[in-house]
Order: sequence, then C-alpha cells, then structure tokens
Amino acid sequence: MACYLVTGGAGFIGSHLVGALIEHGHAVRVIDDFSSGRRENIAAWLGSVELYEGSICDRDLVQRAMRGADYCLHHAAIASVPRSVSDPWQTNRVNVEGTLNLFLAARDAGVRRLVVASSSAVYGNAESVPVNESLPIAPLSPYGVSKAADELYAQVFSSLYAMDIVCLRYFNVFGPRQDPTSQYAAVVPIFIARMLAGQRPPVYGDGLQSRDFCHVDNVVEANLRACEAPRPFAGVYNIACGQSTTVLELVKTLNEILGTDLAPEFQPLRPGDVRHSWADISRAQEQFGYEPRINLREGLGKTVKWFREKDRAASDHP
Repeated sequence: MACYLVTGGAGFIGSHLVGALIEHGHAVRVIDDFSSGRRENIAAWLGSVELYEGSICDRDLVQRAMRGADYCLHHAAIASVPRSVSDPWQTNRVNVEGTLNLFLAARDAGVRRLVVASSSAVYGNAESVPVNESLPIAPLSPYGVSKAADELYAQVFSSLYAMDIVCLRYFNVFGPRQDPTSQYAAVVPIFIARMLAGQRPPVYGDGLQSRDFCHVDNVVEANLRACEAPRPFAGVYNIACGQSTTVLELVKTLNEILGTDLAPEFQPLRPGDVRHSWADISRAQEQFGYEPRINLREGLGKTVKWFREKDRAASDHP
C-alpha cells in the first residue's frame, strides 16, 4: 500500500482518482479549497481520506500534506479557458505559483513521482493533426500558457533535482460529476443537461471544430499506469482516445442516445478556443501501456445514465 496525495481531490477528475485509489487499497490524502470541487464528490470516502482543506497556494499546507507521501497526483487548478481570458492573474496564481509550491514541497519531501494534469491547450491551433508531443507549443489562452509553464517547471525540476515528474496532456475529459451549471462548464455536461431538459445545445461557431473526447475512466487509468512505470520516468504524454469528433457529431450522437431530435443553437465563437484538437497517443501507449478502454459513445452513455440518476434522486428528495 502506498500513500497518494491528490490535489483538487474533490473536483471532477480528482474525485474519480480518489475513489480508484481507495478501491486499490491505498492511503489517500486530499488537498482542496472547494472553490470548484464539491464535498459530495468525495462524501463516500471522507471517512477514509486525510483531508487538507485549503489552497495549493498555501505553502505551509502543501508542505504538511506532502510529508510522507509516496506519489502526488496534481489536479488542483483553474481549469477554464474562458475564465483565464477574463482573469489571467488568478489563473496564473493558482496554476503556476500553486504548482511551483507543490514541486518544491515534493522535492523536499522526497516524493517518488508526481503526475501533473496538463492540457491539450498548450498546442493551440496546431498546423497538423493528430498532434504529437514533439510539436511546438503555441497556447492561445492564459490557461494554455499556465499549463505550458507547469510543463517547463516540471522539465527543469526533473533535470535539476532528479525528480520523476510526468505531465499528462488531457484532451476534453468528460464523465460523471462534471458540473454543467458553471458559466465555464465543459461542452459535454452542458449539452447533456440542456438536452435532458428538452433544450437545444449551444454551439459556438459553425460546430465543425473538432475535439478528442476522453472519458474520465481513461484518465484514471493513465494516472495509475504513469505511477507504476519503472523509475526513472518523466516527460509529457497525450491522454485521449486518439479520435476526432466535431461538435455537430457530438450533438448527433447525444440525440441518438437520448432519443431526441434537438437542433444546435448557434452562438458566436469564444476567444481562446482552438479549432481542432486531436491526439496522437502512441507515446503513452508505448512508454507506460496506456490504452483508452472506453470509447466516446460508451462514455457518453455512462455519463447520460449518471445525469439521469442524479436528476431522479433530486426529484425524489426535493
């Protein structure tokens, strides 16, 4: 049994990691300030986890949480392109300064390995797709810049201090517990919530922009495999399904799953959004055995089922 620290452990991805780690019999610590994470996401495991409530910008808190940890899965962040456009300072403070706090604490505590949540946003509008990790980074938003800075810090710390820091570039992760109510919510939960209510899904631009949608269970698998890889191990890796889907195709698939026929509601393009995002995942497959086990349609079906059960539970307990 190992001890894992999950930052952002009450968030969407973080809570899935917490559940998987506990199921595997590991000791789990969580850092979360609950600015976007929710207690209900980890309610089932609160008796089993060691909770450090606060921000990763709090150096003392981070150092206390890190002592004695074997691994750290870093998912605390302001994870929104639109929010980073409206408030780049706060995005930089949490995503860059907070991550630097974490790296320093991990170095001083002798943590075996850090797995850091990065993003496909570092690529910007790549000249060719699918994108591989050797392509130059060219972010279009402060959020993308913050993740690129995290990767550069990871590279330098790995080299200077002989640390194992693995950065996973996530591509459009979706699944249960993703919040559709925030003005910065991701496209899949927004579409599902709107369409379950009989409302048309909002599509920014012409809907022909493409994404590589990846169910959260695939991301959990990638994190666990990245921790299990033999030492030394570092670098950046794309985590996705390796498939390209347009937003209009996403609407069509959801209509088929839901049994609806809701046309998109077209709206103006948003600043900072990339046109096409599609991953070459061969490096992760070769280096630590990552394989996406849940495809888009299956993942959407699982997510729709969760939203329906959540709505049913809410109606049963008004």
